[in-house]
Amino acid sequence: MRWNTLHARPSCIIAHRGASGYRPEHTLDAYLLASVQGADAVEPDVVMSRDGVLFVRHDLGLNDSTDIATRREFASRARDIAGKRDWWISDFDATEIDTLRAKQPAATRDARYDGHFIVPRFSQLLDVVAEAGRQRGRPLIVDIEMKHPEYFLALGHNMAGAVAAELNMRGLAGAEAPVWLESFDHAALRAAHARCGNRAFALFDVAPTEAQLDEAATWTDGIAPLKFLLWDAHGRDNGLIAAAHARGLEVHAWTFREDRSPAPFASPRDELAAAMRSGVDALFCDFPDVALALRSELEAEIDGSA
Repeated sequence: MRWNTLHARPSCIIAHRGASGYRPEHTLDAYLLASVQGADAVEPDVVMSRDGVLFVRHDLGLNDSTDIATRREFASRARDIAGKRDWWISDFDATEIDTLRAKQPAATRDARYDGHFIVPRFSQLLDVVAEAGRQRGRPLIVDIEMKHPEYFLALGHNMAGAVAAELNMRGLAGAEAPVWLESFDHAALRAAHARCGNRAFALFDVAPTEAQLDEAATWTDGIAPLKFLLWDAHGRDNGLIAAAHARGLEVHAWTFREDRSPAPFASPRDELAAAMRSGVDALFCDFPDVALALRSELEAEIDGSA
């Protein structure tokens, strides 16, 4: 037996929003924990403040992941959208966002760290990741997802340009840099890739067509599909991984979680194992330590069968 990944290497484990199964997502502590656990990469989503500063958050709205609802000074800036009260990051300057504290957005996860951690700027994350890499003696890859670039462009902020500028300034540009790019907005992703040359992965939440795979192969390093796009209703490989690999494209699948239903698989472990065995090149995981332990077991199995 051998690894069925594109380059016959063990599947890369990406800590999704940091070790977000254990700490509030997108906090510096979540990223540091992922590094300590041994994750190969961390995945920050980036959005922008009113004054164009890159911050690490998943959503435009701040209510679910910060304490902004408790801040009386910001009460007047709440939006009512489809009956939900929220505060959008694009309505706040960077110095105002700096005053907020993160909280656990998932009701079923540990909330004991609510209020302990800042909402990090992208620059702060890069500083922390660089130091974490030095401490452990190998780089911690940063896999950046650009969120809503078209929305921010309409506000006058070029996210692709801002990300590329930050990477170029830090000497983190280029295909060999430990920084990758991803986005559902393939035009913005392509623009960022053209500016800095970092490895790029096109996100998909619906199955890509043959034509889309052909087009992706002309400029990306791979695709990043929703994990359910990789198998049928019975958990059998549907051929997407092989189709991507045949075009020289890696497959990075999202998101694997220990505390969510693994259907159609019997357990989260079975789901992780199926993805690794079928050749998924990288897995986005909320609980990276669990995926790393399973990968080690499979590596021992592969070494034993050599």
